[in-house]
Amino acid sequence: MKLEGNRDIEVHVRWLIRRDMPEVLDIESTSFEFPWTQDDFIACLQQRNCIGMVAELDGEVVGYIVYEMGRADFHVMNLAVRPDVRRRGVGQQLITKIISKLRPGQRTEVGLEVRETNLAAQLFFRRLGFQAVRVLKDFYEDTVEDAYSMEYSLDAVNNTTTPQNRLRRYAG
Repeated sequence: MKLEGNRDIEVHVRWLIRRDMPEVLDIESTSFEFPWTQDDFIACLQQRNCIGMVAELDGEVVGYIVYEMGRADFHVMNLAVRPDVRRRGVGQQLITKIISKLRPGQRTEVGLEVRETNLAAQLFFRRLGFQAVRVLKDFYEDTVEDAYSMEYSLDAVNNTTTPQNRLRRYAG
């Protein structure tokens, strides 16, 4: 598939199934210096609270997302888009799909970690409304690199605040 121009493309987002794994693994290996293996994906996706979704264009997988469902949040474990369709809205559509599942009083946040050297990802998530909330020292097992913990909060988007005890906030 050859795409013309630089405009956004619309993809179909659906559940990740076993036959998607070769395309997902290809995207993973071309996207990361330390890619997940097939065993990593399977181990994660076999957990009851772990979900995988793919972005499909003309019958081909062009991106994927793997996330965990917590009590109050979703946590993005892995996200990648095929290099030839990057910066065309595919990643945004995958993240938007998860954000659309947020509900007041239920799950209200989406969290993730981004390598400190991955400025493109940091800027991407910031454009989508995520904020860096803390630095995680020596976060990755494959390097001594730090990560930024980033969060998207439904409360922040809706401009609602939860009353806070100021002393507790300063005391930690």
